[in-house]
Amino acid sequence: MMGTAEVGAHNVHSNGSVNGALEGKLDELRLILGKAEGDPLRIVGVGAGAWGSVFIAMLQDCYGHLRDKVLIRIWRRHGRAVDRATAEHLFEVINSREDVLRRLIRRCAYLKYVEARLGDRTLYADEILKDGFCLNMIDTPLCPLKVVTNLQEAIWDADIVVNGLPSTETQDVFEEIRQYWKERLAAPVIISLAKGIEAELDPVPHIVTPTEMIHRATGVPVENILYLGGPNIASEIYNKEYANARICGAEKWRKPLAKFLRQPHFIVWDNVDLVTHEVMGGLKNVYAIGAGMVAALTNESATSKAVYFAHCTSEMVFITHLLAKEPEKLAGPLLADTYVTLLKGRNAWYGQKLAKGELSLEMGDNIKGRGMIQGVSAVKAFYELLSQSSISVLHPDEKKPVAPVELCPILKTLYSILITRDAPSQAILQALRDETMNDPRERIEIAHSHAFYIPSLLGHQQ
Repeated sequence: MMGTAEVGAHNVHSNGSVNGALEGKLDELRLILGKAEGDPLRIVGVGAGAWGSVFIAMLQDCYGHLRDKVLIRIWRRHGRAVDRATAEHLFEVINSREDVLRRLIRRCAYLKYVEARLGDRTLYADEILKDGFCLNMIDTPLCPLKVVTNLQEAIWDADIVVNGLPSTETQDVFEEIRQYWKERLAAPVIISLAKGIEAELDPVPHIVTPTEMIHRATGVPVENILYLGGPNIASEIYNKEYANARICGAEKWRKPLAKFLRQPHFIVWDNVDLVTHEVMGGLKNVYAIGAGMVAALTNESATSKAVYFAHCTSEMVFITHLLAKEPEKLAGPLLADTYVTLLKGRNAWYGQKLAKGELSLEMGDNIKGRGMIQGVSAVKAFYELLSQSSISVLHPDEKKPVAPVELCPILKTLYSILITRDAPSQAILQALRDETMNDPRERIEIAHSHAFYIPSLLGHQQ
């Protein structure tokens, strides 16, 4: 049994080894990026939703002590006020966590939360983020973060940019960023966390993914833009629940970044298939809303949820085979990412609340305390894309040309519920119980035949 002195010596040695390994990983990435001695690596998060904030906070926890070699900061807009009810809840969270309470007192930051609790002061989202509180995830305090509200100041000299914006905001923000990068000699590396797609119908119907939006908006080479996704819930990741993810894109960057991002509780693998992973990132949010509805309407029936899972994953497989000739199979991390999103996530939560009548569509898709429900815009984008007659496919039973969406009954139903609003939430169960619905295996076999691959659907990403 170790004595006190021995334990102390062991901990020092252990911490020294860990810190040495982290510094080694950082030095390797700095070398690849061509950083000179005394010039810190600059990592900037753009957007401060739950996952974007957690991702930057994990990097800060891991590498933040190496200030002479790396600077980590996050941008979010100024001016978003924290309402009184949220301020009261935040005060309860602070006082329930002794470590957080002590930290705020040491930083002379506690009093403002008392004043906000009493209604004597208004807090702002960027202000509380500096203390480690993400407005979309109040119950999970993060480490303090360096927050910048001026976009130009935040990103003009960034080496690595982490896109934490919703897909619906990515294009506009990165178009603004472009003007601040006009004088740059070298393009930054961009890691996109955004899960969603947009559809464009001219000159031909095609999808636009967040990485493509970033490329078009900034001119940053495609090989410098990567996508990171995986089976994860932001709050659980920060609380060190074991998780894994994949970073997808060009080999030059994905392999060193996978090594740099890997932590004992957060294993990052690399993969070449950016398109499939990014499209699946949007699709899973689509079907997660339906999963939440099914769960609520059937009182969490495991059987009903399993039936829904079978049908929705077959539609996902079919859609990805329209977009890519040899897409990554819906297995392993891709399947796990779908599973956890359908099981627990803001989109599934949103579907549950709609089905229970606790939320209404009139409230929009940006929900207080949860942020943007990206599945709603993704439903619209995928439906509009796949309903175009110009990209018709041969119906396997009727042997006549139909729009691809005709082979996706769940997607059609979600569009009727969420977008045109001419069907109630209960319609999702009616779709599942349709006696004419084919075995989902048939849809998967059709997809695997490659008969319906339509290269033009990827637009400029071909």
